[in-house]
Amino acid sequence: MSNAASPVEGTQLTVATGSGIHAADMVLNIGPQHPATHGVLRLALTLDGERIIRADPIIGYMHRGAEKLFEARDYRQIIVLANRHDWLSAFSNELGVVLAVERMLGMDVPVRAVWARTLLAELNRVLNHLMFLGSYPIELGAITPIFYAFREREVLQSVMEEVSGGRMHYMFNRVGGIKEDLPVGWTERTREAIALVRRRVRADIDTLVRGNEIFRARTKGVGYLAPALAEAHGVSGPIARASGLDFDLRRDEPYLAYGEIPADVLRVVTRTDGDSLARFECLLDQVYVSLDIAEHCVGVLEDLPPGPVNVRLPKVVKAPEGETYAWTENPLGLNGYFLVSRGERTPWRMKLRTASFNNISVLADLLPGCLVADMVAILGSMFFVVGDIDK
Repeated sequence: MSNAASPVEGTQLTVATGSGIHAADMVLNIGPQHPATHGVLRLALTLDGERIIRADPIIGYMHRGAEKLFEARDYRQIIVLANRHDWLSAFSNELGVVLAVERMLGMDVPVRAVWARTLLAELNRVLNHLMFLGSYPIELGAITPIFYAFREREVLQSVMEEVSGGRMHYMFNRVGGIKEDLPVGWTERTREAIALVRRRVRADIDTLVRGNEIFRARTKGVGYLAPALAEAHGVSGPIARASGLDFDLRRDEPYLAYGEIPADVLRVVTRTDGDSLARFECLLDQVYVSLDIAEHCVGVLEDLPPGPVNVRLPKVVKAPEGETYAWTENPLGLNGYFLVSRGERTPWRMKLRTASFNNISVLADLLPGCLVADMVAILGSMFFVVGDIDK
């Protein structure tokens, strides 16, 4: 991806064809403010008629310098920065930071906090996926699914807000555990919310969209992403698994309580078609898996005896000198956190590896050869957040 200036919209490039006849290619700008880009992402498309012959993703319009800001905030304060680059996955973003710091400190987190984190991470995953499951059909002309998706999001948002006090930026993780114990009766209300969302997603969103012949005509066979290309660009998450890359950190390198969850509950959803439909179906089926994991965690938490949910820390937390790398299976793919400490109260360096950045980089190789009419269907199926690209 390049930040270099590209030709303006409507520019005609004169090129020589193999027959010696000169034809004009057009460079078309999609964005940076476009209904299909989920934010200020810009695509410079070089067209030969209706077919894309070159695609340049141009990023950086939302760059906020989060990694540099980490260096001026202590280990409690950087959590508030980390949960905002992917605003649909705030709880999961917090996890990577606290896991990296806890690893530097050699800290064991109370078991009750570990299971609570796992539960909330999966609820946050469902919230993330529901947003895309509702917004993607809009880009293809169907408005109804977004109303169903937001209805189910509100059900889950209510239990997330009850436990944390926040609707999007939860700030519930702490170095050493979580902010506070779960409210009385919260697990029962969460179990009811999970059952309700599972039933209504299957009855409404799944039935309405997955089998819709117009939706399938716009997505099946469109935007094929080969496994080798996905691997070369570091594509991860549901997009990579839709191309047959069977890798999920929760199963393959477990963290939190994922290593204790039965295999029939923690299922890895994959497809082999690698097209826009496969990516949508991976995201949809992952919702059912995450709800099953969350329900399992609720059962474990109900059986656990009362106990602490965090480790008492000094007023000023200083990580020992050294470095570590923590990575998590975020809703959009792999997130990595490279932490370097000089033994001070702030990180000397914290580098983020965000899923959306790698996932969008593949567009430069994926879009050429496709029709302009299919571009929105392909772009929407990449399920990215622009803040996660720009950090």
